[in-house]
This record gives sequence, C-alpha cells and structure tokens, in this order.
Amino acid sequence: HKIVSSNDHISPKGAKEERYERVRGLPERRRLSCSAQILGDLVIDVPQDTVINAQTIRKDADTRVIARDSAIHLCYVEIEEPDMHNPSGDLDRLKIALMKDWGLKSLDFDFHLLPQVQGILRKGNWTATAAIHKDTDSETARVIALWPGLKNEAYGLACDIGSTTIAMHLVSLLSGRVAASSGTSNPQIRFGEDLMSRVSYVMMNPDGREGMTVAVREAISGLVDKVCAEGNVQRNDILDSVFVGNPIMHHLFLGIDPTELGGAPFALAISGAVHIKASDIGLKLNQGARLYMLPC
Repeated sequence: HKIVSSNDHISPKGAKEERYERVRGLPERRRLSCSAQILGDLVIDVPQDTVINAQTIRKDADTRVIARDSAIHLCYVEIEEPDMHNPSGDLDRLKIALMKDWGLKSLDFDFHLLPQVQGILRKGNWTATAAIHKDTDSETARVIALWPGLKNEAYGLACDIGSTTIAMHLVSLLSGRVAASSGTSNPQIRFGEDLMSRVSYVMMNPDGREGMTVAVREAISGLVDKVCAEGNVQRNDILDSVFVGNPIMHHLFLGIDPTELGGAPFALAISGAVHIKASDIGLKLNQGARLYMLPC
C-alpha cells in the first residue's frame, strides 16, 4: 500500500493558528495539532525541539589508560616587541619565537588569525598562547588559534553517530579528562527506521539527502550545547573533534549522497579518513577547530 501525503490532506490554518503565529511565531510548514484536522493520508514529522518528554540517552565514556598524543598542543611564547630598527611584522616575530622555543621546523598560520594577531599580542603584553595543529600526514605545523597571555586548557569532542542514537563526550586535550557526556536519539529515524530505508528515502526524494544531513548536524549541535553547559566550557575553547559512524551515517553527516551504498558493489565515496575544518560542515566551535572523521 502506498501512502500519498499531500498539503491538501490537512485543513487550512484557522483563526486560532493565525493568532498564535502573530503572537508567538510559528515556523513555516509547522501546524498546531490541536487545531489542524487530517483530511487524508498524511506523514507527520514531530520536530525534536517540540518533544516535551524526549528520550534521555546517555552513554558513559569507556575510558582506559593510553599514551596521549594529541594533534593539537598549546604553546606559550614571549615575543619581541616591535622596533624601529627591526621592521619585521608582528606575525613574523611570533612565528620566529614559536619555532625557536618549541623546536618547530616549519610553521603556517590559519588566515583567519591574521586580522587578530596585533590586537592579541598587545593585549597579552607581548605574550601569547598558540594552539598548534600537526597532522600525522604532514610535517608542517599550523597555528589554528591564538590567545593573549597564558591559556592552559582546551577541549575536543568525541562523537559516535549511530543509526539509532548519537553519543558525545567533551574531553580535555591536555589531561584526557572527560569533562561531560551526553546523547540523543538520531532524528533521522523519522526518515526511516533502518539504514536501507533511509537510503531508499534519499533515492525517492530529491531533498532527502539534504534533509537527513541537516537533521543529524542539528542534533550534534544540540549535543555540543549540552556538553558545554555540563562541563562549563565555551564553544570557542573546543579545538578538535573526532566523529565515527557506519558508512551510511558517515556519508549523510558529511553531506554525501549514500545512494551507491544501497546496492552492489556498495561503493564508498571515500574509504580513508577525512580531515577538514569543523566550520566546513557548519559546526560552530573555535573558528580554527579541526574535524577528523574516522574511515568507515
């Protein structure tokens, strides 16, 4: 049997809904269930932010003793003040000081830091803390964040995107301590109970991939808010993030069409790890924060 859902299968907005929209605001395509009447086959989506008694999901971190080798390190440095006899720029002197004090062979800077460097160095009275990221695939270190004076803490996210639930941990990059944990149901479930039904939804709906990508990213952003509140941490202090998921969750999170995974030979868009900026997918952390997606 086929369900044919259509906008004309629900009654038009009445005076009550129009008044509610004027006074409190009602997002486009949302209706009040207490006022609207169903007139035919209809698929109803209950937005996650309207669920009063939402399912509480929490997955504790399975911690173990390991040798920490973070890709990001905080490096404090003192910089020479500008001098009439030394016309080098503030960024250049900062680079020289970091390479000398921390034994770096080469060093680059994220472009977004360039307009901020002079103000930061003067605010810190010519001292600063740089967050330096170094990929295992590259010998080049890169400054991704900068603070005036001494900064002695930074955080990362570890997130498991499951087809049913999403779990997230907020972790200190310096000590490895788990500062907060949270979880939620995967909102993609409204598009399909299992993985293959979600792939089918993408195949049959032109906006299906985008809808599921937006849904999971919004859920993850909500979890970031929760762990930040629990851990008393600002989003700007999160410099790194690691995500893992099965191939379909992996593709949908990154905005990749999973259609090829729906049938043999089940070709992946990419089989290796993905290294990007968190901002590339709209995840609002520190402007220079990195995102690492494990191979699926």
